[in-house]
Amino acid sequence: MNINLIKTAPQTYKPAEPETEEWDRKTKIGQWVSGDFTRVRNAALHRKYFALLNIGFDNWDPPAVNGYEVAKNFDRFRKDIAILCGFYERHFRLDGSVRVEPKSISFAKMEEDEFQKLYSATIDILLKHVYGQDMDSEQLNNIVNQYLSFA
Repeated sequence: MNINLIKTAPQTYKPAEPETEEWDRKTKIGQWVSGDFTRVRNAALHRKYFALLNIGFDNWDPPAVNGYEVAKNFDRFRKDIAILCGFYERHFRLDGSVRVEPKSISFAKMEEDEFQKLYSATIDILLKHVYGQDMDSEQLNNIVNQYLSFA
C-alpha cells in the first residue's frame, strides 16, 4: 500500500489523506512499519502543468494528413510534448529499430528540479508548435494562472 504523510514537527508525521488515516488506525502503537519514502514534489506545479497542457491541447489544430483529418488525442499530445522537450528514453526493439517513449512524470519517478525544467520546456514547445508568434511565455503563464483560478 502507498501511504502519504505530512511532516508536522521534527520527527512527527501525520496521515495526508483518508486512506492513510485508515491504515494508521489499523496500525498498533509500537508496531514497526517499513517502506520506501520519497518527498512528493510540488503538487500545485503538477496541476499547473496539466492546465498548461490542456490549454495547449485545446488550441492545437492537428494538420490534415493526405486529405484526412487527424483525431486529437490528449494522451498522445502530452507524450509528444514531453518527447519534444527532450524528456524521453530510447528503447531498442527486436528488429533493431528505436522507439522513443516519454519519461514518466509520476511523483515517484521525476524529481522536482527535473519537473520544473519540463514545465519550462513545455512552454517553449507550445509557443513554437501551437501558438507561434501570437503569444509569449508571460502571456501563456497568465492564461494558465487564470485557468487555475476558475478550477
